[in-house]
Amino acid sequence: MPLSVLRSATNPRAQRRSGVVQRLQATPATIEEKGVEAERTPAGRVRVYIAAQNRLLRDTLSRMLARKGDVEVVGVNSATAFDREALTGIRADVVVLMSDGCIEEEVRWIRQVRECAPEIRILVIGMAGDEGEFLQCVRAGVSGYLLQDSSADELLEAIRVVQAGEAVCPGSLCTVLFRYFERETSGLPYASVRQRLGLTRREQQLIPLIAKGLTNKEIASHLCLSEQTVKNHLYRMKHKMGAEDRFSIVQHYRTQGFFV
Repeated sequence: MPLSVLRSATNPRAQRRSGVVQRLQATPATIEEKGVEAERTPAGRVRVYIAAQNRLLRDTLSRMLARKGDVEVVGVNSATAFDREALTGIRADVVVLMSDGCIEEEVRWIRQVRECAPEIRILVIGMAGDEGEFLQCVRAGVSGYLLQDSSADELLEAIRVVQAGEAVCPGSLCTVLFRYFERETSGLPYASVRQRLGLTRREQQLIPLIAKGLTNKEIASHLCLSEQTVKNHLYRMKHKMGAEDRFSIVQHYRTQGFFV
């Protein structure tokens, strides 16, 4: 399975690797970050914490990683047990989170880890081909994302990559990531619209989708949001613009001279 690795172009180790992985230039870790990693990982060993709801799965994964000479498994438990108190007691470099499909809970957990221990890298092993889950994890702050059919060698390589301050994901999902950012930065005059209509950037992104006749569910899927979040945005937009319904929002937007 080809992996896309976001790494510094000046890394000589990356330049020597075979063509199996795709490489994109990224900002290297700061000196301060490298200092933390060097202190936390003596003799080049990577400290890994495994978070998975399935006990058999996490124990199997722990035994597999423990056989690798440069990996030390420092903890194994469910994600729900890995709370704020655990974060202060476990000196992990990388947390491997096995997704069980409860994406909203997992995203909250990822954000909690990022808030309490920003130096810890998070690698998610997610549901196969779920683009929405992948994008939500990226936005929450993970450093790597693999699919559940990844090999042991791919997992080990991904752990090393994220521990080094880089990012990794399957090539197919790398394409999804580029398309997502393309949508995020496409053509609406955000600053002018916010000034004249009071709409946030996210609310502005809804307008061309409403104009196309998309349902709330379709808009939610397109923007990787929940359907309730879309409803909340529409409610606030109607009040800001004095519109009676969703199509009045589009009409009012056009009468202000903005193109949809």
